Amino acid sequence: MTKTLTPSLDLKSWGMLLALAAVWGGSFFFAEVALDEAPPLTITFYRVFWAVPILLTIVRFKRIPLPSSWRVWGAYLVMGALNNAIPFSLIFWGQIRIDSGLASILNGTTAMFGAVVAGLLLKDEALCANKIIGAGLGLAGVAFIMGPQALAGFNPANLAQLAVLGATLSYAFAGVWGKTALSGQPPLMNALGMLIGSTVLMAPIVMIMDGGLAFSFSRSVWGALLGLSSLSTALAYVLYFAILMRAGAANLLLVTLLIPPFAIVYGVLFLGEEMAAEAWGGFAIIAVGFAVTDGRLHALLTGRNRPA
Repeated sequence: MTKTLTPSLDLKSWGMLLALAAVWGGSFFFAEVALDEAPPLTITFYRVFWAVPILLTIVRFKRIPLPSSWRVWGAYLVMGALNNAIPFSLIFWGQIRIDSGLASILNGTTAMFGAVVAGLLLKDEALCANKIIGAGLGLAGVAFIMGPQALAGFNPANLAQLAVLGATLSYAFAGVWGKTALSGQPPLMNALGMLIGSTVLMAPIVMIMDGGLAFSFSRSVWGALLGLSSLSTALAYVLYFAILMRAGAANLLLVTLLIPPFAIVYGVLFLGEEMAAEAWGGFAIIAVGFAVTDGRLHALLTGRNRPA
């Protein structure tokens, strides 16, 4: 009987994961700027809408054919809901009502939800102890970086906090859906199709809930929306689908544990903020969590080669 191997993170996958964390780490900053003038649903629409022509240009340049199957486009619609429309809207709405530190910690639960959901629904991503322990350590590292004051405000009855947790659960199901329903399509086409699907879903929602599209924003807000679309969405999803096909859904969602460290580094580099001593300890805990997740630490302790 042939044993099914769980997808692992090789050196190239790690590099892609770090790049994805870097561009996604800026999304919270861009959102904070945009929320000064734009409502959450409008921000979600502009984020996915302006990313479509960018990816369409890349797809046409690479001469990737558009799918002709309605089944594939239906799968893109579901993926757009699970990975864009639902989580973006929930997170942006939550960011109005809770501080960014707590939001980052709650967002980090995506890795844990991802490991559980993928383990339950995907045969080749068994729910093993190292994934749960590694994700738990990563989340602990995020909490350590943000400090106890961020966790002090946690209240499971708080709707904004539940909204962010709901977004992370949606991301987890998106990872599984993308691998099962879209694995036969080119990664770039998957990114484009998903964003077209989420744009189609968000357009009527914005018209009904926000009373139409707003355009009278300041330059800084338009700049933030452009950053969200081009960097944190178009570029990010090129990497997202490539990692998904290469390393699996559970490994992909570990990126949420890397986002807070990148956000802190951006603050130090561009905003003149100081890195607290707790940040270094948190980074170390996250690193151990990743080593546990991909079997590197176990291999080192037992003297065995880590499975490829």
